[in-house]
Amino acid sequence: QVWLVESGGGLVQTGGSLRLSCAASERSFILYAMAWFRQVPGKEREFVAGIKPRGGVTDYADSVRGRFTVSRDNGKNTVYLQMSTIEPGDTAVYSCAASRQHSISTSAEHYDYWGQGTQVTVSS
Repeated sequence: QVWLVESGGGLVQTGGSLRLSCAASERSFILYAMAWFRQVPGKEREFVAGIKPRGGVTDYADSVRGRFTVSRDNGKNTVYLQMSTIEPGDTAVYSCAASRQHSISTSAEHYDYWGQGTQVTVSS
């Protein structure tokens, strides 16, 4: 079992920046592909960004590409999501997820462990 705990959410103005963090409970974190998803009430969970275990390969949803950056520090068992040029449409609960597989997928079913999520609210 891997426990994931997100932090860094909050209220931010349009055009602002925010950095989310997701800390994992195990050193085996280095073996997992990690991803960020987001969800708003009444909608399906949406893939935001993913990163392979070594951090050299990333993927992004088209809606955030060029604005968000995913990274990881395997020494700290932590993955980050740097959010810039934030838009009202980015308002959601953001969750991190870990996959025992080494690949990134945009499908939530690919991931084995999930955090509880952190709320990001963008004011216009």
